[in-house]
Amino acid sequence: MAEQDKPLLIKRYASRRLYNTETSDYVTLEDIAGFIRDGREVQIVDLKTGDDLTRQYLLQIIAEHESRGENVLPVNVLNDLVRSYMVPGGGVMPQFLQASFDMLRDSQSKMMENMNAMNPMAQIPGFEAMKAQQEAFLKAMTGGFGAAGWTGGTQPEEKPESDGEDLDDIKKQLAELQEKLSKMK
Repeated sequence: MAEQDKPLLIKRYASRRLYNTETSDYVTLEDIAGFIRDGREVQIVDLKTGDDLTRQYLLQIIAEHESRGENVLPVNVLNDLVRSYMVPGGGVMPQFLQASFDMLRDSQSKMMENMNAMNPMAQIPGFEAMKAQQEAFLKAMTGGFGAAGWTGGTQPEEKPESDGEDLDDIKKQLAELQEKLSKMK
């Protein structure tokens, strides 16, 4: 297994300090958020007990960003999350969230594939460098949710080259997402 494929192991000491085992230095929650944005999986464990604390720290990172005004989760979504904890057996919320993020990641991946496949500029020298810049921009604008940056699940499987129908599907999904987002505001 390649080094980047293994989760980055972070150990929490009794002093609550977080230690990066790869670089042998202490890290902050913001450092961990940066690793994740860069597409790296992390695992945070308690040094003494061996307990996996990853979920706790990821929730803490989200809470800190939300408290700073970097609101990604609308209040009605937060209410629904709280309600889902009150349903015996946890309800369907975890599966719904995973499927939603998988769909978003897949749609973004298809959009990039279609942009590349249908672009006559692909034959121009230097196009690959420009494409890499565009992909980096898309990743930055979507907060790392692009196909290369999102690590919340499995990567979409390779698909054969698509025709115009996939582009129409993507446009339809984008319109639906925009409509849902406008209703959330």
